[in-house]
Amino acid sequence: AAFMNYRNYLSNLFMSKKDEKTAAETAAEEKETNDAENAQKNEEQQADNETTESGDEDSLLLDLQAEVNKLREEVNQKNDQFLRKAAEFENLRKRTQRERVAIFEDAKIEAIKKFLPIYDDLERSVDAGEKSNEKMPLFEGVKMVRDKFRNVLDQYGVERIDETDVPFNVDLHDAMLRQPASDAKMPSDTVLQVLESGYKIGDRVIRHAKVIVSE
Repeated sequence: AAFMNYRNYLSNLFMSKKDEKTAAETAAEEKETNDAENAQKNEEQQADNETTESGDEDSLLLDLQAEVNKLREEVNQKNDQFLRKAAEFENLRKRTQRERVAIFEDAKIEAIKKFLPIYDDLERSVDAGEKSNEKMPLFEGVKMVRDKFRNVLDQYGVERIDETDVPFNVDLHDAMLRQPASDAKMPSDTVLQVLESGYKIGDRVIRHAKVIVSE
């Protein structure tokens, strides 16, 4: 009986130790499992945080890109407006300059036209003196004034229109009379005689020549 009791005691002690070992192992396993689950949860939470942060960064980048595009569009619009204003200003400057030149040219031509009859009288006086062969001091004075007058006209680019035996040109001539030519071979509409000289500056006629034209 005593042996059986001792045996039971050892068996109970062994089972108790075994149970303690099993409990410890179970606790360790549970702890390991819990740690693994916690680690997985932490990883998942970190991944979620990273995903959220990445999403926030992407959203911020998109907002910044949209703002940059908006500013770039505004800059382009302002640049286009500036270029248009600059072009309008340049066109206005050129138009104003052309108008000033045109006004000056018109005023110059109007002034010159008023002096042309005086120059014609001087030319006729010199021609009459040359034909009379009377070289009096008065004639020389008139000739000198005529020459100075001609120099002034030359300085302003004034050219006479007084050629004969040239085709009649409505842009240069006014036909005052038509008559048969002395030469039968002369073609019609040819300037036979200049009654009053015309004048031009460059391509602009300031007074048409009055002429007689062949029939």
